[in-house]
Amino acid sequence: MSGNPDNQPPRKPGAPATVDITIPVYNEDEVLPRTIATLTEFLENNLSNPWQVTIADNASTDGTQAVSEMLCRRHPGVNYLRIPQKGRGRALRTAWLDSQADIVSYMDADLSTDLTHFPQLIEAIESGNHIAVGSRLSKESQVSRGFKREFISRGYNLLINAMFFTGLPDAQCGFKALTRATAEAIVPSIKNNNWFFDTELLVIAAKRGFSIASVPVKWIDDPTSTVNVVGTAKEDLKGLLRLRFGGVPQIERPAPLSRDL
Repeated sequence: MSGNPDNQPPRKPGAPATVDITIPVYNEDEVLPRTIATLTEFLENNLSNPWQVTIADNASTDGTQAVSEMLCRRHPGVNYLRIPQKGRGRALRTAWLDSQADIVSYMDADLSTDLTHFPQLIEAIESGNHIAVGSRLSKESQVSRGFKREFISRGYNLLINAMFFTGLPDAQCGFKALTRATAEAIVPSIKNNNWFFDTELLVIAAKRGFSIASVPVKWIDDPTSTVNVVGTAKEDLKGLLRLRFGGVPQIERPAPLSRDL
């Protein structure tokens, strides 16, 4: 079942939750046509919830806007959102707080995480969790990436859990879902607008008693990724120190989605 949740009537008790999938992008005009075609076909065949896809464009300077607008015309349920400044966190903040769907989510434009796990994220939210996270670090996960990235990822997650005693799953995997009420509760208190956004979201949630589900995933590294690992690591460390010594904000937990079903 496809379509735009924003145009759906209010959900009746027992009806499936509406889902918004955000794809944050920056200069992805070559990748987007294949990504959107693959994703929408998968959703049409494998997700019974009403859904929409939001392409959240982080101030791209290539043909991303033109390509996105073409894809919106070609694929029902796909929308385009232009954000004038860069930053993955800023894209998610804008898209999620603008959404009217019951569940908001995101995945990376390269679709590194196998889409077969996406319905599992939604099921975890509908069963009563506030947040569901794809984890590349679970024993059941199948991950293909180089030693350097694997070492950094595991080391970073160990650092988070050592500093905050949270037991968090994979903090940085670009494959997450949460109730819109959870986003509305936490996101306004997140200070970072870039790569640390995910970690800040999860640390706040974990420390304030939100329920976080971990979903093992199949994940294949994108060798063309332009992420600056060293720069991102520095940003993450600054963010962790800010939260550790500046304090984690007090957030009131909303009711899990399942109570409304």
